[in-house]
Amino acid sequence: MNKEEFVSKVGWVFEHSPWVATMSWDCLPFKSREELLQTMVAVVKNADRTLQLALLRAHPDLGTRLKISEVSQKEQAGVGLDKLSTKDYGEFVSLNQRYVERFEFPFIMAVKGQNKDAILATMKERVGNTYEQELLTALNEVYKIAGFRVYDVIQ
Repeated sequence: MNKEEFVSKVGWVFEHSPWVATMSWDCLPFKSREELLQTMVAVVKNADRTLQLALLRAHPDLGTRLKISEVSQKEQAGVGLDKLSTKDYGEFVSLNQRYVERFEFPFIMAVKGQNKDAILATMKERVGNTYEQELLTALNEVYKIAGFRVYDVIQ
């Protein structure tokens, strides 16, 4: 496949950040999904802070009722975040707001295999982290999400 096809196929793996796939293209060929994923992760790790923050800010709030990408919608629906009670929704909104005010990027967690209670508990815990701790944690969660997506899209 050419570069355009490659970016079209895997550019969405990192939420609204096709630059990761574009920069990974130079490392072709990949012998496995794992090698592709590790290359893409290395691109993000070696990117400047501005690009890393843009990647984090491209992620939607968990439990949002706003329009989000189809893949994020499916991931959140898979753990019931699309069916929150009014009380739970209010708690998610409040925690998301506190988190964004503190860190200037949304709370990010790979939700596959989680449930709303575990996600809420993690949000409450992580909002107390330092900026540097949370930046690293958020990026690590993005890598997990990308891993799930790479394994879903490439058989």
